[in-house]
Amino acid sequence: MNFEVVFLGTSAAVPSATRAHAAIAIKYFNEIILFDCGEGTQRQLISSKTSYMKINHIFITHYHGDHFLGLPGLLQTMSLSDRTEPLTIYGPRGINDVLDAVIRICRTELSFEIIPREIKAGPVHVTDKFRIDAVKVDHSALTYGLVFEEVKKREFLREIAISLGVKPGPDFSRLHRGEEITVDGKTIRPDNVLGGEKKCKKVVYTSDTRPCQNIIDASKDAVLIHDSTYDGSMKDQAAEATHSTSIEAAEVAARGGAKKLFLIHISPRYSSTVELLKEAKTVFAATSVARDFQVYKP
Repeated sequence: MNFEVVFLGTSAAVPSATRAHAAIAIKYFNEIILFDCGEGTQRQLISSKTSYMKINHIFITHYHGDHFLGLPGLLQTMSLSDRTEPLTIYGPRGINDVLDAVIRICRTELSFEIIPREIKAGPVHVTDKFRIDAVKVDHSALTYGLVFEEVKKREFLREIAISLGVKPGPDFSRLHRGEEITVDGKTIRPDNVLGGEKKCKKVVYTSDTRPCQNIIDASKDAVLIHDSTYDGSMKDQAAEATHSTSIEAAEVAARGGAKKLFLIHISPRYSSTVELLKEAKTVFAATSVARDFQVYKP
């Protein structure tokens, strides 16, 4: 499997015996991307057998402590493990000041370069295989949700290509990239060997938020990972704290046309999540409550 979502921390504000602070790893081929880095994230990575040395990009959604205070320990551990590859850390306005403070806390010279990048709404990190976009959400601090989406590609019609005389190898790749090639004096165009667009995998991580239109708009056909700090009876408290209830998360998934919903950022007041799940499922059937160390393969 070339794509996995690993739930490293699923608690809200205060960790519990079974839930750590916010962190999610996305494994995509040979790359590991970290969304948020709450306290204890390095231990969660080790326990889940997720290599912290393969992380080249960390996205911090906002600067409440339960979403970024795992950075000092993680960076120091990377350095003690003789990391040399640069690490890019993304965050909202103020990321340079935050990272300066984090490095001072470490009280050591790191063995690798940290590259800060400020998050703004829109594309944040784009490669030839996937892209990560930021969407502003509704929380008490400046906060961005994150959208991971594969780049749309057309299906490569291997047998047709071979029948046209194209040999497997570099010519396959060139055609897949949209380049023309010549075989025995014949021009082979991408349209000759490419079919319809393949379904692309998409994950939306809201971080901390009230229900908001930006997330609804982003959720079409996505695996939605949505703030669910409270149960439905605590709707007023959720609004006051700028978080969401499980019912509200389910309503966002339904309105946005999500494929799957994971409830996350669960308040430690809930020793059991049975009722949270039950009430969310009345609105959106394809709902699960995320658990620490759970691995989802879209």
